[in-house]
Order: sequence, then structure tokens, then C-alpha cells
Amino acid sequence: MPTDEDFLRRAIALAVANVEAGAGGPFGAVVVRGGEIVGEGANSVTRTLDPTAHGEVNAIRDACRRLQAFALEGCTLYTSCEPCPMCLAACYWAGIARVVYGATQQDAAAAGFGDAALYGEFALQAEARALPTECRLQAEAQAAFAAWQNAAGRTEYGRLET
Repeated sequence: MPTDEDFLRRAIALAVANVEAGAGGPFGAVVVRGGEIVGEGANSVTRTLDPTAHGEVNAIRDACRRLQAFALEGCTLYTSCEPCPMCLAACYWAGIARVVYGATQQDAAAAGFGDAALYGEFALQAEARALPTECRLQAEAQAAFAAWQNAAGRTEYGRLET
């Protein structure tokens, strides 16, 4: 049976191969369920012109496609580096049970990939963040939730249990 270290080495190998191929940044990840890899991904931000195409997100997308599911309960994400705030949030939304990573966010910062400012921003109230946000047409926008709540046969999702 493969170990945590075996799966983590696969994620690291994906990251290194991605850089060597000139395909994107130094981040790779695998999603594992029941001792088997069910999804893999590497960073493809610059290749695909998609700022959300981080290794972890790509691995989650791959696992969801392969498993034909939007929830990955019982899965472990192995990633070459500690997940950024977006990737960590994706793990929560996907229902990932556990995350195992290699390099730390400090290691990433030393290589030019700093997420510390993002972590700091999320701790602030919305009006104090560097990215201005505004709430407008709230009552009108609530119509979408009313439609959702009244929709027959809807598939429930989006409940974070922390």
C-alpha cells in the first residue's frame, strides 16, 4: 500500500516536471481515495491564462471529472506546497478530508510566490481590504436565492461544515 510520502513524492514530481516542461509554476498535486490516485494536476496559470489553474485546483477538477462527483469526501490532497488561500478554500468546498503538503508557504515566498498578503487581507473586514468591494442591488440579487429555494429537484451543495 502506498504511503503518504509516496503520494507526496508524486505531487512533487508533477511540480518539477511542470517546470522542466515550461508548462507552468512549481506546484503539483494529487487527490487520493482508498489508496489510489483519482486526480492529478500541476499549475497551468500562464499556459492556460487562468489565474485559478493552480496545481491543487487542477487536481480537484481532475478528480471530480474522473469520479463524476462534485464532492470529494474521504479524499486526501497531496500537494508539493502548502495550499494558498484559494486552494485551501477549494479543498473545503470539495469536502477534502485531509491535506498533506511538502514545502511551506515560507518556502514559496522565498521563491517569489508570497501569499502572506492574501492571508492578511482575509482577516480584515471587507471595507478595510485593498480590493474594494461594494454591495449593490441586494434585494434584487436575493431573487436568485428564492428561485433556488423553490427549484424542484435541485442538487444540494455548498454547505461548509467546519
